[in-house]
Amino acid sequence: MSEKSNEFLQRADAQIAIANEQLQQGLTLGEVSASYMYGSVRFSTYMACTSYDTAEEMLAEKDEIIEYFTKEYKLAVEEHLNNHAVTHDFTQNPKK
Repeated sequence: MSEKSNEFLQRADAQIAIANEQLQQGLTLGEVSASYMYGSVRFSTYMACTSYDTAEEMLAEKDEIIEYFTKEYKLAVEEHLNNHAVTHDFTQNPKK
C-alpha cells in the first residue's frame, strides 16, 4: 500500500464517514469496528469469488486468497498504527 490516489483515499474516507455516522447513533467503537471489518471481509471475499469460474477453482486457491487479504490487512494496520502513534492526541480518548 505505497502510493494512494486521491480517488482511493476519497473512497476510504467515504467508508469512514459511514462509521462516524454510526458512532453518532450511540454505537460503541467496538460495535462499529466489528461490523465494519465483517462487511469488508464479505465484500472482499465476494470480489475474490468473481475471479473464478467454479467454487472448486476458488477453494483450491483458498489459502492463497486468505494469505493475500491477511497480508494487505496487516500492512494497512501497521501503516495506521505507526501514523496514529505520532499524530493521535491520546489525551482525547474516551474515558473507560
